[in-house]
Amino acid sequence: QVQLVESGGGLVQAGASLRLSCAASGRAIRAMEMGWFRQALGKEREIVAATWNGISTNYADSVKGRFTIATDNANNTVSLHMNSLKPEDTAVYYCAARTWLGISTPRSFASDTFPNWGQGTQVTVSS
Repeated sequence: QVQLVESGGGLVQAGASLRLSCAASGRAIRAMEMGWFRQALGKEREIVAATWNGISTNYADSVKGRFTIATDNANNTVSLHMNSLKPEDTAVYYCAARTWLGISTPRSFASDTFPNWGQGTQVTVSS
């Protein structure tokens, strides 16, 4: 069983930066694809970024160039560095994990393809 605990959310002004962290236990993250999702009020949960060991990495178009996902295998953590934050980035951010199936395996980034979830952390960006 994988446990994921997020930290680092908060209230910031537009243009600011914020770093989210997710501590994993129960399984080494090097064997998993780690993702960050977000869910804004009244909207569906959406993928923000996902990575396997920083080798295979994907970003939502809305955050490309502003957000960076990074893994720390020594500490079994994954972080999301968010720069140039916008009010539309306001959401609850969730850490998620799934077994890495290989770089050649076609895969969806739908939230229901990730079986392991953290409790979420709120990020609010004021204008």
